[in-house]
Amino acid sequence: MGVILSATVQVSVPFHDCDPMGITWHGNYLRYFEVARCALLDKCHYNYREMEASGYRWPIIDVRIRYPQSSTFEQLLDVHAELVEWEQRLRIRYRICDAATGKRLVKGETVQVAVANDSGEMCFESPPVLREKLAPWLD
Repeated sequence: MGVILSATVQVSVPFHDCDPMGITWHGNYLRYFEVARCALLDKCHYNYREMEASGYRWPIIDVRIRYPQSSTFEQLLDVHAELVEWEQRLRIRYRICDAATGKRLVKGETVQVAVANDSGEMCFESPPVLREKLAPWLD
């Protein structure tokens, strides 16, 4: 699977994201994924509001995450999101690295599927509007 589109954001780990030992609590990495995913979707002009307006919701149906290293309070992180699949679902891979050293700390992926707003039914292929939005990166 090749990368179709990517985006990177920086996050500084806030105090409230850490456990009593100053280590980022594992569940907060999913929020960092979300920040990068929103930047990725903004880049192709199909963010959550645009999805809803086009007649579809895109719930996450699968999440995978690995934590080779942890981050700490005030650590600056680069959060990379890469769209790697779009025809039947959105598969986005993530990499969280230390911004100063580039060392990978966390990796993961999410899978989202289109659900028609009017019927509530899951689509077995992505709607044409997604292809239109991704056209500049597909050709």
